[in-house]
Amino acid sequence: MSTPSPASTTPNVRARAALTVAAVLKGASLDDALVAQSPGLSGPDSSLLRAIAYGVVREYRLLTALTGLLLQKPLKDEPEVQALLACGLYQLRSMRVPPHAAVGETVAAAAVMDKAWAKGLVNAVLRRYQREQAAIDGALPATASIRQSYPDWLVDAVKADWRDSWRTVLAGGNEPGPLTLRVNRRQVTRDAYLAELAAAGIEAEAVPEAADAVRFVNAVSVDGIPGFISGRASVQDAAAQLAADLIDAQPGQRVLDACAAPGGKTVHLLERVNGLKLLALDSDLSRLARVAENLQRSNVLARFEVADASKPTVWWDGKPFDRILLDAPCSGTGVIRRHPDIKWLRRDSDIPRMAELQQRLLRALWPLLAPGGLLVYATCSVLKAEGEAVLAGFMGAHADAREVPIAAEWGEACGIGRRIAPGGAFDGFYYARLTKVAEDVAPQVGSSEAEPTAVSQGAWGGWPS
Repeated sequence: MSTPSPASTTPNVRARAALTVAAVLKGASLDDALVAQSPGLSGPDSSLLRAIAYGVVREYRLLTALTGLLLQKPLKDEPEVQALLACGLYQLRSMRVPPHAAVGETVAAAAVMDKAWAKGLVNAVLRRYQREQAAIDGALPATASIRQSYPDWLVDAVKADWRDSWRTVLAGGNEPGPLTLRVNRRQVTRDAYLAELAAAGIEAEAVPEAADAVRFVNAVSVDGIPGFISGRASVQDAAAQLAADLIDAQPGQRVLDACAAPGGKTVHLLERVNGLKLLALDSDLSRLARVAENLQRSNVLARFEVADASKPTVWWDGKPFDRILLDAPCSGTGVIRRHPDIKWLRRDSDIPRMAELQQRLLRALWPLLAPGGLLVYATCSVLKAEGEAVLAGFMGAHADAREVPIAAEWGEACGIGRRIAPGGAFDGFYYARLTKVAEDVAPQVGSSEAEPTAVSQGAWGGWPS
């Protein structure tokens, strides 16, 4: 990924934003693309880069539709120029950037990007939009895929799954999510922490549906959050915090967090309950390292191991778990408000593939659950195919599986489990709880005597005594 050369002491943020957007459309994650374009930027310039890039990625389909109305003929094989035009239009439409700065800096960015030939084109398009904004906006197609800027397949899927509220689901995905913290109740009560924030001049409020959640009225840098370094509070959306309530772990129980990274739910369980024998798994070594960091920062203990949860013969010691949390890999369509690149990086063909993986994980982990135990299934997806449909298929093939209904004020009940539309304090999420009613003891399929991985030899390599 290219980075504009610093020809002066004032980097052109619009050029970097356009290159960021172009990289996302070629398949890079937005976070990775931003990291690549951030070197050498001041704090304010980094914030501006992030604001433009996130906004353009969120509204990219709408912005390219506008560009099509403003151009005499389509641009061909010029993704960087297309992205630059979108950056200019986004500033004029949605940011409090002075119009002369938005136009001037965006035009200048073309030369910085080695696209000097496009300066006149960019200037003409942005000037015309300034003059004719109302008419151009009014000429946009009235379809939700254009107006709310989503791929057609995702609009169709949301319409099918949320018949009466699909517009709310799409709109919620376009509203940037608030900064929400999880208060570590081992160290401080939520009320005391809210008072501490107020004393520091930070406006925040409790989220009633999530017992440890605090939502900030305005975003604050992590460095400015009281107690963050010492683990008294951690960043975690309120919807994700509900898992600790649903799993209802008790002291001394064996608990499996099957897909644990980055560790927020793992740590929350340990902050809630003393004496858990918790095993945190993840198949990615670098992601599991984040689990270890979060455990250390919050000063809690767990055993963790690099392993594929769908292959318990490799890692299971044969002793049943009282609780299993399966926060399954999914499309992420419930967290689009925080990761708008999901709109353009996901494909409709990904959904059945993810659903098959989710089924495979359920099938593999179910024998590990003790009779009478509880399994909590979760995805940050708004699609039925990754939630209710997965559970229905699994339960149809497992006579010993029974749903434990979720009685709650958050979200809404569906055929099996409960789902949450994105918006307000909550990302989009799905939860279901299953208990095992059969008396059969799970078979012994593995041993814990295998040589431990390098990660599992760390300071949290064994269960606390």
